[in-house]
Amino acid sequence: MLDELKCEACSIDAIALTTQQQQELLLELEGWHLMEREGIPQLEKVYKFKNFMQAWQFSNQVAELAEQEFHHPSILLEWGKVTVTWWSHSIKGLHKNDFICAAKCDQIIR
Repeated sequence: MLDELKCEACSIDAIALTTQQQQELLLELEGWHLMEREGIPQLEKVYKFKNFMQAWQFSNQVAELAEQEFHHPSILLEWGKVTVTWWSHSIKGLHKNDFICAAKCDQIIR
């Protein structure tokens, strides 16, 4: 399972996942979708909460995960929801690390 894996160092010469690889890994995740911003493929999910404080706490847990994995997402905190977006900045695309971290985000709320 993806959430049991550890991120590996992703250098600028790392190879981005192919579209087929992305689709295969996406099948292991629930509620995540692939999108593209400014030509960069990204992995995104919106989490819903009962209030701002719960959303804030989740955001902080995602931040802690990011520090542990040394892989950092975009986190948009709003009342009752948090949007988490993963992509590998160094390769301007998606790497297996993004899917690992997405799975670990889901583990936070289980």
